[in-house]
Amino acid sequence: RFVLSNGHGSMLIYSLLHLTGYDLSIDDIKDFRQLHSKTPGHPEYGYTPGVETTTGPLGQGLANAVGLAVAEKLMAARFNKSGHQVVDHRTWCFVGDGCLMEGISHEACSLAGTLGLGKLTVVYDDNGISIDGEIDGWFTDDTPARFEAYGWHVVRNVDGHDPKAIASAFDAAIGEGSRPTLVCCKTIIGKGSPNKQGSESCHGSPLGEDEILLTRAALDWHSAPFVVPDDVYAHWDARSSGSASEAAWQSTFAAYQVDCPELAAEFERRMAGDLPEAFLSGVDDFIAQCVANESDVASRKASQQAIATIAPMLPELLGGSADLAGSNLTLWPGAQAASASDTEGNYIFYGVREFAMAAMMNGIALHGGFIPYGGTFLIFMEYARNAVRMAALMKQRAIYVFTHDSVGLGEDGPTHQPVEQLTAMRSTPNLDTWRPCDAVESAIAWKQAIMRVDGPSALVFSRQTLPHQVGAAERVSDVARGAYVLREEQGELEAIIIATGSEISLATEAADKLAAAGRGIRVVSMPCAEVFERQDVEYRESVLPSHILARVAVEASHQDWWYKYVGLDGRVVGMNSFGESAPGPALMREFGFTIENVVDAVEDVIYS
Repeated sequence: RFVLSNGHGSMLIYSLLHLTGYDLSIDDIKDFRQLHSKTPGHPEYGYTPGVETTTGPLGQGLANAVGLAVAEKLMAARFNKSGHQVVDHRTWCFVGDGCLMEGISHEACSLAGTLGLGKLTVVYDDNGISIDGEIDGWFTDDTPARFEAYGWHVVRNVDGHDPKAIASAFDAAIGEGSRPTLVCCKTIIGKGSPNKQGSESCHGSPLGEDEILLTRAALDWHSAPFVVPDDVYAHWDARSSGSASEAAWQSTFAAYQVDCPELAAEFERRMAGDLPEAFLSGVDDFIAQCVANESDVASRKASQQAIATIAPMLPELLGGSADLAGSNLTLWPGAQAASASDTEGNYIFYGVREFAMAAMMNGIALHGGFIPYGGTFLIFMEYARNAVRMAALMKQRAIYVFTHDSVGLGEDGPTHQPVEQLTAMRSTPNLDTWRPCDAVESAIAWKQAIMRVDGPSALVFSRQTLPHQVGAAERVSDVARGAYVLREEQGELEAIIIATGSEISLATEAADKLAAAGRGIRVVSMPCAEVFERQDVEYRESVLPSHILARVAVEASHQDWWYKYVGLDGRVVGMNSFGESAPGPALMREFGFTIENVVDAVEDVIYS
């Protein structure tokens, strides 16, 4: 696998893909950065043949590459047998100074060294220039020593313009079996440009027509623009060698299918992203158990129970947490840590590295063969946010377990109490955000996240215990539709209370009090608005009739997002400030999450 982490150099990879024979024509090259072209401004997964991951935000491609290498190592340990090396590829990553300045490079490369990813090679284009100029004023690290401290094999002082020196360095990397390798290539940016080489003026700006003419002369290049001589095409064309390599692998796999038929079938299933036949019946049996159990439980604990049930059915489930396993409850009895020496693990202890965890999960998902999940506190989603966004952009099946989801977590105070995070996630295209209210909704959220193949899911869970909801148990099929009528109105429908997660019980208690006064109040649980919005109009209208304008939303998160459902004349019982340090129940009262406040809000919208 190859990752261009410094994605602003996209034309480099496009040119090489064209020359080596990928389905990328000269006309595609000419359409660089144009609408719906195969050559967008930064490499995008799914747009361009041969592009393994979307890059552009510096450093993330490097963390993706670490994830790819982790997946290769674990898949090789699981499926390779004597005489059958069906998983045996390397991961190559190209980085620049900017990638290594980004903090995620430290997070990911530190862990890569600890995990002993011997088939990962990172090629460092050390040209000493970034957008603002020579980097001596802001980046003076001893980079080779830094990576040696991580436990990497480092090849120093390679002339990045000498093909033989580069080939020798790559041979050294390939010969290193137990450590990742950093190849440090000293280069001159814009080499060949008489007036601009070695300066920031050729970093992200066109050379200009005059300088192009001078550069052509300096390089002794006489072909017309967009014309590649036949001998150059012949030299670069990799289709024959690629076909031979593919045929050799297919032969290896055919023999593997004969000698190890069950493993071969399992390999094909996992790489295709299909779920085991027993999964659906098994998870539905578990949901039925949650319905029958009727127990009160913190949704983070309900999540752990779901993992413990689902994981034995899904060998592709690869868990992890950013040093919060005991709080996120992401471990399960069969969890086994992946390490440099134990390559059969199914759980990664990421350490305090939220950003690297999420970006590595993207690489793991892109590799195939795994469904990664990773946990942290919801507030620390902010550390991981851009990688979560990239998963949504690339439509990857990654699952985030975000716990301690509101001021209800209590004494840790506003530094740890989420307010705006749910709004940020719900505003992210193609990210499904689930906030379940009990064990039934939690189990269904896990099922839906695993079944989803076209994007990531965030599963948001409480620290505090939540009561079992009879309405959820009675409407299991509707829970999977993202929102449903949890409590039917008695008599004529006058108002709707919409709530999620820990505030569902508050909504139902308020509705009961209003019903005792003769009011027709419906409670709608909306564990996942994104899924609800994908339902047909008829179903959405059955849950939230458009003629009922008296609506109140109740959620211990930022208020603003909810006005799309309650309208400008509706009311939101929510947060519009940061929290405080105090016991959770006291904070819920302090910020207005009381039966009386919800009742007042409903009466207000009915009479307004």
